[in-house]
Amino acid sequence: MLGNQKNAIWEALLLTIVVFIFGIFLGMAFEDSKFNEINEYYSQSELSLMDVIALNNLLDLKSSDCNLLIKSNTEFADKIYAEATLLEKYESSGKITSTLKIAHKKYDLLRTFLWINSIKIKDKCPKNYSFVVYLYEYEQKDLTQKAKQGVWSNVLFDLKQEEGNKIILIPIAVDSNLTSLNSIVSKFNISEFPVIIINNKDVITELSTTNQLKKYLS
Repeated sequence: MLGNQKNAIWEALLLTIVVFIFGIFLGMAFEDSKFNEINEYYSQSELSLMDVIALNNLLDLKSSDCNLLIKSNTEFADKIYAEATLLEKYESSGKITSTLKIAHKKYDLLRTFLWINSIKIKDKCPKNYSFVVYLYEYEQKDLTQKAKQGVWSNVLFDLKQEEGNKIILIPIAVDSNLTSLNSIVSKFNISEFPVIIINNKDVITELSTTNQLKKYLS
């Protein structure tokens, strides 16, 4: 009788170990599949980026076509914005791993290029074109600040829904440690985040409604 009890204990322990190990491998496989999907989207965005660069260079050689420049930049912005939303869903579904952090940083680099390109287009085509940059802290631990960033993000999402292709929305994690991003941000002498920068001119440090933000648009 005692021997049967011991066997049952060992069998239960062995089963627990097997399930635990299986769970680890299943989690790793799921994480890999998520990262592979994100990488595939990112590769497509890189191609879109090269396409935008090629178009910009072509138009620089000729007379600037504002409609085409704005259209291509807006399509690229909307593409990476949609993909970033997918990345956020993965991040919110579980623990943020180093692979997800790397993927997020890649997209922050794409968004930084988008910001730079938007500045150039705004100089060439000042009318009927606005871009809104939202700078937040990805590694923020303070729950109050995280909640604040969530509210700001929702307000900007509503603004984008209302304005559609009239604006380009560029959310960027300011703590991504990107040299190009740091160089642009340093020009504004910003000490606290989140902030909103509209058309590289107006810096919004206090939470506003969509109607208040619309006043700064072109």
